[in-house]
Amino acid sequence: MRRKLKGLSIALAGMLLLAGCGSKESSGGTKNGGADKKFTVGISQFAPHPSLDAATEGFKKALEDKGLEVKFDEQNAQADMNNTQTIAKNFVGDKVDLIFANATPSATAALNATKDIPIIFTSVTDPVGAGLVEAFDKPGKNVTGTTDNHPDATKKTINFITEEVKAKNIGVIYNSGEQNSEVQVKEVEKLAEGKGAKLVKVSVANTSEVKQAAESLVGRVDAIYIPTDNTVVTALDSVISVANSKKIPLFVGELDSMKKGAVAASGFNYYDIGYQAGLMAVDILTGKKKPSEINVELPSSLKLVINKAAAEAQGLTVKEEWSKLGEFYDGK
Repeated sequence: MRRKLKGLSIALAGMLLLAGCGSKESSGGTKNGGADKKFTVGISQFAPHPSLDAATEGFKKALEDKGLEVKFDEQNAQADMNNTQTIAKNFVGDKVDLIFANATPSATAALNATKDIPIIFTSVTDPVGAGLVEAFDKPGKNVTGTTDNHPDATKKTINFITEEVKAKNIGVIYNSGEQNSEVQVKEVEKLAEGKGAKLVKVSVANTSEVKQAAESLVGRVDAIYIPTDNTVVTALDSVISVANSKKIPLFVGELDSMKKGAVAASGFNYYDIGYQAGLMAVDILTGKKKPSEINVELPSSLKLVINKAAAEAQGLTVKEEWSKLGEFYDGK
């Protein structure tokens, strides 16, 4: 009888031990959808400039607000395509839990490097044209994100340039090697032609060529438009300098660049699309959704903002009725 009881006690202890192991695993990785697990997220940002910086900040804040414990491996490619590939390969080698790709080149490099690790992108103008997703509602197996191309943003700005500034020749500086820039320039050209204006295009390969490109437009254009081109925006100060000295109104594709010294931009806060992307990452990391189940999202807000100081510096007389078209930037 004692031997039977002893055997039963051993069996019972074993069952309790197994139950304890199951409970520990649940609290360590799968409890609350994995919200209490520590994750490693690789951040690949293509270039250092205010818009992309804001998107990265928004992304990180979303994960923080949702209470995830995350170690961020933050890398900046310094606008070098080769660096994006190296960064992506290193993230794959390090087996990060998720890659946040900020801008088209970084997203393309990440997707080329892995078809398994989840990728969330932002600041991508044309995710379909870039081959990142098949369609907004058909993202890939391991990739989705937010786009920085609101369908009405460029139209609002071009309408202002042609209707309020009366520009007939619009200069555009861009890097033809950036797929997102090619898409935007084609859109600008179509919109300008629809308003009876002509586009004067100048392509650059790197930031050192931007000032010379701006100077080449002097005497040839009535206004300059800079799309959300990573190369040109990185060297935007040189374009602003030419615009101010030669009294050529400068317009840009996003609000952060407008604040630096452009007349106007129709856009949104890049912090917001970064935050939207961060919420997607939370759902993926906690196991609530797969990338393939999350549609690519547009910016949630859009507005035209006019920089009075820049307008005056570039030879324009500010009209109070412009307040009906958008809002004035007060320098804050």
